[in-house]
Amino acid sequence: MALLSKKGIKWVLGELPLSAELYMQVRHPGKPLSRSFSLKRLQEVLPEWQAQAEAARRRSLGSGQAGRRLLVFSTLRYWIEHAALLGLALAGLGHTVTLAYLPYGNWRKPMARFDLRRQSLYTRQVLALLMPLVRPLSLLDLPGGPQRAQNLLPASLEEAIELVSERDVQYTLQVEEVDKESELFKLRMKRNCHAARSLYGWLRSLPASQRPQAVLIPNGSILELGAAFQTVRILGLPAVTYEFGEQRQRIWLANEAEVMHQPTQDLWQSRKDLALSASQWEQVKSLYTSRQKASPWENFARRWQELPSQGGQQVRQALGLDSRPVVLLAANVIGDSLTLGRQVFSRSMTEWLQRSVSYFAGRNDVQLVVRVHPGERYTRGPSVADVVRAAQPEWPVHFHLVAAQDEVNTYDLVEVADLGLVYTTTVGLEMAMSGVPVIVAGQTHYRGKGFTHDPDTWEAYFRAIQQALATPRAFRMDQAQVELAWNYAYRFFFEYPLPFPWHLLYFMEEVKTWPIRRALSTEGQAAFGEAYRCLAGEPRNWGVGGRL
Repeated sequence: MALLSKKGIKWVLGELPLSAELYMQVRHPGKPLSRSFSLKRLQEVLPEWQAQAEAARRRSLGSGQAGRRLLVFSTLRYWIEHAALLGLALAGLGHTVTLAYLPYGNWRKPMARFDLRRQSLYTRQVLALLMPLVRPLSLLDLPGGPQRAQNLLPASLEEAIELVSERDVQYTLQVEEVDKESELFKLRMKRNCHAARSLYGWLRSLPASQRPQAVLIPNGSILELGAAFQTVRILGLPAVTYEFGEQRQRIWLANEAEVMHQPTQDLWQSRKDLALSASQWEQVKSLYTSRQKASPWENFARRWQELPSQGGQQVRQALGLDSRPVVLLAANVIGDSLTLGRQVFSRSMTEWLQRSVSYFAGRNDVQLVVRVHPGERYTRGPSVADVVRAAQPEWPVHFHLVAAQDEVNTYDLVEVADLGLVYTTTVGLEMAMSGVPVIVAGQTHYRGKGFTHDPDTWEAYFRAIQQALATPRAFRMDQAQVELAWNYAYRFFFEYPLPFPWHLLYFMEEVKTWPIRRALSTEGQAAFGEAYRCLAGEPRNWGVGGRL
C-alpha cells in the first residue's frame, strides 16, 4: 500500500505547477533521477566540446561558408548524448542547429508525470551547456500533449503512427503478432502521438524563413524516432535518417527514406557496371574470408560466427546429409529491425517460415536445412525453431534444424547447399557470392540487384522453388551473376557506409582520437567531409568520380 500511495502522490504532484522544479531544487539539485539516465559524462565534456566547436565556427563563418538551418531530433540517453556531439560539430561547420529532444530513459515502461518533469528539468540543465551554438528544445515544452485532441494530426499521419507503434511492440518483444489492447502498445501509441503532435504543430507554426532545411533523425523507423520521421515526411520537409552498423567510424545515411531499409538503389545504379579493381577484389575477399573463419576484420566490431569453418564434408556428416539436393533456409531473428515492414507477399517472416516448411514436408526428394540465426542467443523473443516445429509437429526425417547455439558454421552449410531461401538475412547475398541460387522472400537491400530470384507472390515463390529443384542446371548462377554479387557486396560494405568519426556505441572513446577540433580541421574534412555534407541535407554523390 505504501508503494501504491507513493506512486499516487507522484501522479498528483505531476499536475501541480512548479512541484517538480521545487523538489529538484531542494532535494536533488543537478542530479539525475537514476543511473540509467545520467548525463554526467556529457556534462563533464560539454564545455570543452563547446569551446572547440566555437573556434571551428569562427573559422567557418570567417571563410564565408554558408550554413543551413538544421533540426536534430533525439530521445533516450545515448541518442541524446550523441546528438549533442553531432549538433555541436554541425554548428562548428557554420550551420544553425536546434536539438529537439524527449527526455525519456525507457521506451517500455510508463513514467509518472512528476518524474518525467524532474527528468526533463535535469536534461534541460545539462543541455543548456550547448548554447549559444546549439539551441536545445524539449518537446515536452511544446503544445501537443496527451490532453490535446487526436484530430490535430492528418489521417495519413495517424495511420503511420499506428504502424510505428506496432513496429515498436514487435521490436521490443521480438514478435510479429501485436496485441493492440496490450499496455505496451497503448504506451507506444501515446508517446508516439505526443511526439508527432508536438513536432507537427511546432513545425507548421514556423514561418518559411525559420523552417529547418534538413531534419536529422537517428534510425527513423521505431519509437519516437519513427514518429518524428513520419511527421517530417508528411510536412514535406527534407529528412535525413542515420544509423550505425557493425563498422566503427562509419555511418549509414538516407535522404527522404528510412535508413534501416538500407536504400542502395542509387549507389548500385551508378556503380554496378564498374569492374572491381584488384585491390577492391582483395578487400572484399578478405572480409568474406574473415566471416568464414569467425575472426574479426579491420573496423568491423563483431564476429559473424562462433565457430570457424570446418568444411562442407564435416557438416554433411554431422547432420547426416546424403546425396539428395540440399535446400538451406536461412532465417533472421524474429522481430529484428531489419525484418520489420519488409513483407513482399507474406504477412510476416513467420508466415513465410510456416508455409515454407509445410511445402517441404511433402518433398522427401530433397533435404531441408533450417538455419536459426546465431543472433538468437542474445535475444529473449520466440525462436524460429519453435515456429517451424509448431508448423510441422511431426518433424520429417529429411528436415534438419541447426539451432542458434549449435556449433555449426553457416558458411559450411552454404558450401553444401544447392538452393538458398532467405527473408532479408545477409546470408542470401553470401550464398549468391558462393554461386548458390537464392530465392528472396523479403524486401532486403540486395533484392532485385540482378543475382537473386525475387518472386512477388506466393505462386511465383513456390514455382521458383519447383523450377530450381526440377531443372537445377537452368537455375544455376553463371559466372557473370556471381561476379555481380561480389561487386554488390563490395559496394554495400565499403561504399554505402560513409566515414564518420563517432560511432554511437563508442563515441566517448572515439572523440578522444577525433576531438571536435581535429574532426573539423582540414584533416577531418578530408576524411569525413562527405558525411558532414550529407548530414546537412545534401544528396549523396554516387556518380563516377564522385565523393564516396
